[in-house]
Amino acid sequence: MRRVLSLVLCSLVLAAALGACVTTRAPAPAAVGWEQRVAELHGLASWQLDGRAAVAVGTQGWQATLNWRQRGDAAEVHLSGPFGVGALVLKRTPDGVSLNDAPPSDAVLAQLQERLGFELPIDRLRFWLLGVPDPTAAFALTRNDQDRALQLVQGDWTIDYDRYMSADGQLMPAHLVMSREGVRVRIAVDRWNTKP
Repeated sequence: MRRVLSLVLCSLVLAAALGACVTTRAPAPAAVGWEQRVAELHGLASWQLDGRAAVAVGTQGWQATLNWRQRGDAAEVHLSGPFGVGALVLKRTPDGVSLNDAPPSDAVLAQLQERLGFELPIDRLRFWLLGVPDPTAAFALTRNDQDRALQLVQGDWTIDYDRYMSADGQLMPAHLVMSREGVRVRIAVDRWNTKP
C-alpha cells in the first residue's frame, strides 16, 4: 500500500513539474478596424522604436542603427553607423529641427539634407513609422488582409509595409520601405515600445 501511495505521489509531483515547463504564447493582439486603429495611433502621445535603416540615394548608400523617441510633438532621433561612426542626433520640437544640439535654423535643415543625401520628411515620418498616414495631408492607401497599411502614398513618397510585429498589444510595422525618385529607405524595427 505504501509503495502504491509513493508511486501516486511521485506521479503527481512529476506531472506538476512537467506542467510548470509548458511555455505559453502571448495572446495575439485583438483585431480592431482601420479607423479605430488610426485614431489610437494618432493619439499615441509617447512611443519609441529601435531598429536599423539602410538608405540608397542614387548610386550611394549607407546604413545606420536607428533609435526614435517620440514624446508628444517632440522627437529625438539617433542615427549611427558601425561603432558609432557618423552619429547624428536629430531633435524635432515645435521650435524646429536641431542637429547635434545646434539650435534650430534653416542652416541646420540644409546641413541635415547634405549629410543624409535627401530631404528627410521628419514630420510625416513620425506617422509613417506607426503605419498610418499624416493626418494633415492627402494620401492614397492600400490595406492588407489584416486591415493594416500595405502601401501608403503621401506627398512624393511611397511607403510599403512588408511585415508587422506584436508590441504592447498592437501590431506595429516591423519592416517598411520608403521610396521616391532617386531615394530608397528601408527600416527594420527590432523593438517597439508604445507605453514608455
